[in-house]
Amino acid sequence: MKILSILFIFLNMLFAQDFYAVVKPVETYNIKSSVSGSVVKVYQNLEATKVLEHTIVQLDNSIDKIDLKESKLKLQNLKEVLKLEQDTLNSFNKVSSKSKIDKNNQKIKVLNISSSVSDLITKIATLEDKIAKKTIKVHNLYISNIAVKKGDWVNMGSLLFTADDISKYKIDIFIPIDMDIKDKIIYIDDKKTDLKISKLWKIADTTNLSSYKCEIILDTKYQLSKVVKVTFR
Repeated sequence: MKILSILFIFLNMLFAQDFYAVVKPVETYNIKSSVSGSVVKVYQNLEATKVLEHTIVQLDNSIDKIDLKESKLKLQNLKEVLKLEQDTLNSFNKVSSKSKIDKNNQKIKVLNISSSVSDLITKIATLEDKIAKKTIKVHNLYISNIAVKKGDWVNMGSLLFTADDISKYKIDIFIPIDMDIKDKIIYIDDKKTDLKISKLWKIADTTNLSSYKCEIILDTKYQLSKVVKVTFR
């Protein structure tokens, strides 16, 4: 029995195939601007650090804030005008001496003001969204590269910075399509692990021809950017 076990291990090692991969963050995000604007603040000191919660890039929102303040005031005044005009319309409807033309004209006035109120509400929501998008924050990410400087002008879609999720790591390897790795044990640098395949693509990779891409999630005991040997036995 012992001889059979040794023979089984030997055969596994004989037919095992080694793969090499770089340990990477589990996710990498290229953060792009959702709006156009001038960069007024960049927290360059946060580059190459893990950030729990902080603004990384601030775009100029001073004009938007003035517009928002004035729009809110205008909305408040317009709502008061609408109430007065609606009260007038209600009064007209109760008075038989008012002509149908007068009532219709007053109704049109109320509808026009009501439409203006709706337009202002939409404008305020748009401005609030725009202002929010001009403050670009991250939560619990590693800032690997900041692509802009103070004074730069960015357009919608411009790259602002790159951030990585390093709460976990991963490796990507490319398995020959005729290789069966089902139920195989994963070894990292010749050490047996309890790791499992996270994703296994069923369509051949466009770069590594005749190979399936295989993703394995690692915990953070491994070293980022290190090349590791992966073996299936």
